[in-house]
Amino acid sequence: MSDPFEFADDLGPAKTVHIVEPALGLRAVLVIDNVAIGPSIGGIRMAPDVTAEEAFRLARAMTFKNSAAGLPHGGGKAVIIADPHMPLARKEQWIRAFARAIADLKDYIPGPDMGTDERAMAWIFDEIGRVVGLPREIGGIPLDEIGATGWGVFHAVDVAFEHLGAELAGARVVIQGFGAVGMHAARFLGQRGAVLVAAADSRGTLADAKGLDVEALIALKHEGKSVVDAPFGDRLGLEAALDQESDIWIPAARPDVVHAGNVGRLRTRVVAQGANIPFTEEAERTLHEQGVLVLPDFIANAGGVICAAVEYHGGSESTAMQTIEEKVRANTKAVLELSRRDGILPRRAALTLARQRVRRAMELRRFGSRSAAPAER
Repeated sequence: MSDPFEFADDLGPAKTVHIVEPALGLRAVLVIDNVAIGPSIGGIRMAPDVTAEEAFRLARAMTFKNSAAGLPHGGGKAVIIADPHMPLARKEQWIRAFARAIADLKDYIPGPDMGTDERAMAWIFDEIGRVVGLPREIGGIPLDEIGATGWGVFHAVDVAFEHLGAELAGARVVIQGFGAVGMHAARFLGQRGAVLVAAADSRGTLADAKGLDVEALIALKHEGKSVVDAPFGDRLGLEAALDQESDIWIPAARPDVVHAGNVGRLRTRVVAQGANIPFTEEAERTLHEQGVLVLPDFIANAGGVICAAVEYHGGSESTAMQTIEEKVRANTKAVLELSRRDGILPRRAALTLARQRVRRAMELRRFGSRSAAPAER
């Protein structure tokens, strides 16, 4: 990225930090986007191909996500450029070194994301005492374990189907990215009678028009295996999830998986974005023109950060799940009503609501942010 201000605008970012630890080979980028509403919350993403640009875009998505959810927090994101499957002892070294590097950046509260988990958050808490997504054993709410983000995706889809006058029972579901978010979304939707007809992960796609056994696939993933290791279904290629006909299509992996070059392959009725920025703007517009309802990422997948905020402020697991349900349903309904009323894309409606909240906070609070002192655990 040649221009360090390429992604800067009147909302942020407030701060960008590049971290290098030569002795370990650690390279990381932290973006604190906007802290007008409060200290930023955002996950730490670990992948060998993650970029500073991705950090910028994800941090802004977190600003809008926290704002849209009505949380007293701004947005931030950290990326560590490394293989998350490195030996555990080495990974701990890297995570702890990263934590020490951000110790004084109190406007950023880290949490788990792709490539990091509750154990990694425990290492960070041990170093700096400021984190969300901790294991239960040390007072946290393990959002991946309880399926906080998937719980929110389920409720966003449920509201969308009410908006369309449709029934979830019998609806066909495709999950692109059958991990912490996708598996729980499939489970919650299945409890309402929806049928998982395809699931994809980093090794391939498993499909069966009659339905896949969700619990069996979850068990496989917990064993460290792939969906294509299942003794049932048709084993297909990595991108085959794009071609499976469905009523609900849930991207729950990396950014920009659907773009102008492949959006024409999607055959679905509702897209619920379980991942952050999984579609390009052009792809969303194309689907909207075709009558496909696309639920924006920072509305549909806000369950994880809502859970994190409840934990940070000392709330319980049951409070977190209830708060996710209430906030995601209310926000999804508000976005869909504004979209229908003004004839605009759901994302534009969502951005309108989120930006209004951020700008009001910026007008009230010109400098600084709220204290990021962690809640007692």
